[in-house]
Amino acid sequence: MSQPMTVDCPTCGAPVEWTTANTFRPFCSDRCKLIDLGAWAAEEHKIPAAPEAEDELYSGDLEPRH
Repeated sequence: MSQPMTVDCPTCGAPVEWTTANTFRPFCSDRCKLIDLGAWAAEEHKIPAAPEAEDELYSGDLEPRH
């Protein structure tokens, strides 16, 4: 039988077995998963996009929000 793949927890760096039994993967625990979620909510993590990409998403048919 082969060894399960091991990855590092994105929050704390602890080794995590990548198995279906680990419901928190890629995180080591619920705590690390919630810390990461909080960082996204606080906009500490961002997905880079080109500034002109926002213009493509804007629809001139809608009134601007104030």
